[in-house]
Amino acid sequence: MTLLNIIAATLVVGAISVLAVLWLSRALHARILSQMVSLSAGLLLGTAILHLIPEALESQADIHVLARTMLLGLIGFFLLEKSSVLRHSHHHEGDGHNHGHGHDRAAAGPGGLMILVGDSIHDLADGVMIAAAMMVDVRLGWMTALAIAAHEVPQKLGDFIVLINAGLSRARAIAYTVLAVVAAVAGGVMAYFTLKQSTDWLPHIVVLAAASFIYIALVDIVPDLHRRDSRRESLIQVLLLFVGVGISVVVTASLHGH
Repeated sequence: MTLLNIIAATLVVGAISVLAVLWLSRALHARILSQMVSLSAGLLLGTAILHLIPEALESQADIHVLARTMLLGLIGFFLLEKSSVLRHSHHHEGDGHNHGHGHDRAAAGPGGLMILVGDSIHDLADGVMIAAAMMVDVRLGWMTALAIAAHEVPQKLGDFIVLINAGLSRARAIAYTVLAVVAAVAGGVMAYFTLKQSTDWLPHIVVLAAASFIYIALVDIVPDLHRRDSRRESLIQVLLLFVGVGISVVVTASLHGH
């Protein structure tokens, strides 16, 4: 059942992402994207701090080793993003960030290859995180999937717009999006069979998932939200961030009752 839940969760995350891209891309407003990003920041932080980290600490793993794993994870994500291997870009022409003409074409690279590679690596890692959380507790796995889905929608929407503006057809851009989603399922299945043989790795993968969520929320999303000057928009963003955290708090009541 755990494997089926992993496959189901990764497919649900992918389906939500693709369907949201199809719907939102027809009438994109930068404000909608910004609001979704705000909600995802709250969900990512809440899931990492209220769920993933406590689960790892409740295991038999050494707390100091887990702390070092988290530190190495944060530094590792920084180095990966620095080298453009791991991308969490929400920026595209017309998103209000004053990107010049040709920005999207340059970002997409030859035929959108870099976006495809970056998304596939990202989704593969998402699948591993979902699998690790699911093997600790099914409810934790679905909460992790929810947080990932909240972030995946704006990220994949941003990439989709970049590909379209770079000159790709809508059908081809959608195909790239679907291909990247397949990587999440593959990552989840591979992680299940790997971690099943060595459950000692589970707390460390869970901590790495928490490090990933915290890094994305604080390094990628929050600085972007600070670029918004409107008081009304800022208030909406703050409220949505707390809504995301609130969802995590509500889930905590049942999740940590086991």
